[in-house]
Amino acid sequence: MNSYSLYGQSALVTGADSGIGKGVALALAQAGAKLLINYAHNQAAADQTVSEIKTAGGQAFAYQADVSHEAQVQAMFAELYKQYDTIDILVNNAGLQKDSKFVDMTLDQWQTVININLTGQFLCSREAAKEFVRRGVVERVSRAAGKIICMSSVHEVIPWGGHVNYAASKGGIMMLMKSMAQELAPHKIRVVSIGPGAIQTPINHSAWETPDALNKLLTLVPYNRIGQPEDIGKLAAWLASDEADYITGTTIFMDGGMTLYPGFSDNG
Repeated sequence: MNSYSLYGQSALVTGADSGIGKGVALALAQAGAKLLINYAHNQAAADQTVSEIKTAGGQAFAYQADVSHEAQVQAMFAELYKQYDTIDILVNNAGLQKDSKFVDMTLDQWQTVININLTGQFLCSREAAKEFVRRGVVERVSRAAGKIICMSSVHEVIPWGGHVNYAASKGGIMMLMKSMAQELAPHKIRVVSIGPGAIQTPINHSAWETPDALNKLLTLVPYNRIGQPEDIGKLAAWLASDEADYITGTTIFMDGGMTLYPGFSDNG
């Protein structure tokens, strides 16, 4: 059990059926939060996440919604309030890649990634912030009126050729997060980002599926191991707790040193 508690708090994690989102959901549940497990397509995987939480004594339910569609996001929040009355923690995790060389990238490839990765975070954050402002601080629950955690990436600062749409979405998340944090801080609402590096998830399966691929990836990671979803989950749960109450408006990179630009370690 964690040394900090999220008991009495409700949380919504988008894209929580697998990968980082599932790791975050499990960690929040372990700390005592009640979960809405959002998913876009894979109901079986979302139900598995719910089952794991319930088996461990937690509370959760799954809800299908495309976070890039305003009406679906609003309906999801309405169901959350029906089940749990309010929201205390939002984790904007849903994201995808549609990779292409820049000169070959289609408008659909660009727009799909921006819609899910960036607009989806805007829509969910807006709904959560409305409730946080309306309700205010409930002191027996949390020192903050609400917490928004945006899942960004090392690629909010590291350019990534062949992934221009993805990198642009993550750079956008950085300024979305900072601008929200600046505006919402007087309401006692905290907004932060997590910037994962190489995490072993389905989205980057090709980067670690063979020993050669993994070794090549690890040349970018000074700490010489690939991250796991539970690494990010533990950080998210801590950031949502009162132990992190004075943190807002910043990205915490969890990347094994990838943002240290290891290519310069012996070539400066």
